[in-house]
Amino acid sequence: MKVLGKHLIAEYADCDRSILNDMDALEKQMNQAVRESGATIVRSVFHRYNPQGVSGVVVIAESHISIHTWPEYGYAAVDFFTCGNSVDPYKAYEYIKEKLQSKTNQINELKRGIPSQFDEIIAHKPESASGAILVG
Repeated sequence: MKVLGKHLIAEYADCDRSILNDMDALEKQMNQAVRESGATIVRSVFHRYNPQGVSGVVVIAESHISIHTWPEYGYAAVDFFTCGNSVDPYKAYEYIKEKLQSKTNQINELKRGIPSQFDEIIAHKPESASGAILVG
């Protein structure tokens, strides 16, 4: 694979149920997690469900992070998808784990990119000889 980015898939269980249902707090925490990772926030959008639960995404210049909560189970599913080498999604993972007060958690890392015969990390945004970003 020609690797363009990392995709962390996190399972947070045994969390504080009130936090999982607090849309405003979750949005602040997810935005801070982005800052902790070194990524750049573009925009965040969050939605609270009736009677409970929250979904949200923070679009970052390097891709996105998203959360979906089930307060009734004390559970949150969180994705951290980052491209390039300037961001550490594991810092965001640890920050969210602390803020959700998760007692049980699991993380899986996937490489994202262009299928190929050999593994290599390629530039997130290829540049021409003049330094201009190439667009396909």
